[in-house]
Formats: sequence, C-alpha cells, structure tokens
Amino acid sequence: MRDRFWELPLPKLAADEWEALCDGCGKCCLNKIEFEDTNELAFTRVACKLLDGEACRCSSYGNRHSFVPDCVVLTPAKIKEIAWWLPATCAYRLRHEGKPLYPWHHLISGDPETVHSAGASVRGWTVSELSVTEDDWEDHIIEDLS
Repeated sequence: MRDRFWELPLPKLAADEWEALCDGCGKCCLNKIEFEDTNELAFTRVACKLLDGEACRCSSYGNRHSFVPDCVVLTPAKIKEIAWWLPATCAYRLRHEGKPLYPWHHLISGDPETVHSAGASVRGWTVSELSVTEDDWEDHIIEDLS
C-alpha cells in the first residue's frame, strides 16, 4: 500500500487500500429505517445477524451474501449513490466528501482499537436482528448518525 493512500480520491485506491480504509466501527451493519412519508433515515441499534458486536466486523465477510443477499457492496462508484446512507463518521463517506479522517482512525493513529476507545464504534451496544422483530425496530432507534 502507498503512503497516505487514504488522501487520494477514492477511485484511485487499489483494492487492498479500499478495504483498509474501513475504520472498523460497525455502524454500516446497523439496520436502518427509511420513513417513506418524510424520506428520513433513522439508525437503529439492531445489528445485522453477522455483525460481531465485540470486534465490530462482519463474522462472515467473504461469504456474507450467502447469508444476507441484500448486503451492500460498497464501491467507489456506488458511494456516490449511497453516501447519505453511511454514518457521518464513516471513512468512506468522509473521503467521498473531501474531508480528512478522524484522529481515531487506525490509519492515522496506527491502532485499530482507537475507534473503540474514542467511542466511535458500536462495540457493546447493539442487539442482533435475530432477537428483535422488524416491527420492533422503531423501539431501538438511536441518535441520528447520518
């Protein structure tokens, strides 16, 4: 990987650089509710069944589409369409918007734990979608992350 690759425009990143840009917060794995009447997006603390709530990573990343067929594959081309759907702290969204990464991002700090110690991840406060019916997701809406 190139030095300071994260400062490059997203389409210029190599595949390994793109993957390394993920900050490991786990917020993209939270289920969201889009209210059709207002187009408002609400994040819930209800996480995808594959999210490892301690590691804040997908427990089956390479095979996730076998278990969650509609899991979004984030690409430089697709981010233009869905950046609004990503949390405001997301490294992909920040770089898409031309903003720098936060100091807690592992590429800046050198430590993958700083996202958690900064309180910027979902570690320890999610519930699995396997334990909450979709009808009850509204009971788990959290502060707007978008």
